[in-house]
Amino acid sequence: MAGENFHDLAAFVAVAQEQSFTRAATKLGVSQSALSQTIRGLEARLGIRLLTRTTRRVAPTEAGERLLRTVAPRLEEIDAEVLALSELRDKPAGTVRVTATENAAEAVLWPAVERLLPDYPDIKVEIIIDYGLTDVVAEHVDAGVRFGEQVAKDMIAVRIGPDLRMAVVGSPVYFAKRPPPQTPQDLTAHDCINLRLPTHGLYAWEFEKNGRELKVRVDGRLVFNTSALILKAAVAGFGLAYLTEQQVKGHLERGELVRVLTNWCPPYSGYHLYYASRRQPTPAFALLVDALRYPRVQRSQRS
Repeated sequence: MAGENFHDLAAFVAVAQEQSFTRAATKLGVSQSALSQTIRGLEARLGIRLLTRTTRRVAPTEAGERLLRTVAPRLEEIDAEVLALSELRDKPAGTVRVTATENAAEAVLWPAVERLLPDYPDIKVEIIIDYGLTDVVAEHVDAGVRFGEQVAKDMIAVRIGPDLRMAVVGSPVYFAKRPPPQTPQDLTAHDCINLRLPTHGLYAWEFEKNGRELKVRVDGRLVFNTSALILKAAVAGFGLAYLTEQQVKGHLERGELVRVLTNWCPPYSGYHLYYASRRQPTPAFALLVDALRYPRVQRSQRS
């Protein structure tokens, strides 16, 4: 009976979190009909309805919410402990899921993963591009990458990159038609290329000089939710872009972009990996954190 209850509770948690029998069945690797039968059996044994079902979604009842809050963290702890047994193998194994912005994934995450994976063939890494400041606990990912100032205080944060600076840039073609801005306020008269964040709307451009901080809501004809397209549009002369120095360095060196407002863009805390403080790191996750940690410690080669 105990084993039956465990599997049934795991099935309930999957349905409640996914809010869909179809997605939960795919996640668990069972048929939708078998999953529905499992949930009905659990509700029958408990004598209470745990889920409300409509044609469009599935949601926990009040009793289901209470059970989910109690059971889900414990199942996660059990999963973590089972995965931790991989440290008894010759090499760690398991999947690590990390959410990050596009630039962080390309500049920091991928180089670390590229170094790590050849030596650990049983480790899998999933990188999820996301500008939404994801709640890693709610979304069931192992960790996220954000600027240091953006990491919540209840999270563990590990620096994985140097300090960064933003850069306001435009193409020579653009500046042939418009005078360069002298102050951040001048940007309101320019065609600026916006970044839209899924949870925060249009991203405000942030500046600081002599202790004075400014946030400017810019406007323009183009809005993207990816920095790669913002860069392409700026190089093509469609407006000013607000990107990291690292993203525009090559284009500046080749003369494809011109930088302005340099004195208004001081260094700030770079990328940090963050994860829940109660999380028990698996060996695979610990290896990735070690590969990402900044500054990297060069291990001496064994003779």
